[in-house]
Amino acid sequence: MRPVFEDGEEHELDAELRPSKSARKRAAHAAQKLGEALIELKVTQLQTLQLPEELYAAILEAQRIRKSRGGSARQRQYIGKLMRDIDPAPIEAALAAKGKGSA
Repeated sequence: MRPVFEDGEEHELDAELRPSKSARKRAAHAAQKLGEALIELKVTQLQTLQLPEELYAAILEAQRIRKSRGGSARQRQYIGKLMRDIDPAPIEAALAAKGKGSA
């Protein structure tokens, strides 16, 4: 239950607690960019990441439809949406470790 304050104070408190629209957009773009990096991986590399089932299926579908520009763009956006619901830190760490191993 929310505390009740005098005129408008509750609204101001809510606005201070949630991230700004710009911060939410930056996070969404970062999630989509990470999803695009996952699309470039091989299937065996994806399996080692232990991704959620729905995200894994969406990445495989994106790899399949690369030739369709519009479909590919929509699929990348969908992957970005799915990425917003999970913690990206383990995935970023695994990709960084793979990057060091190949370098």
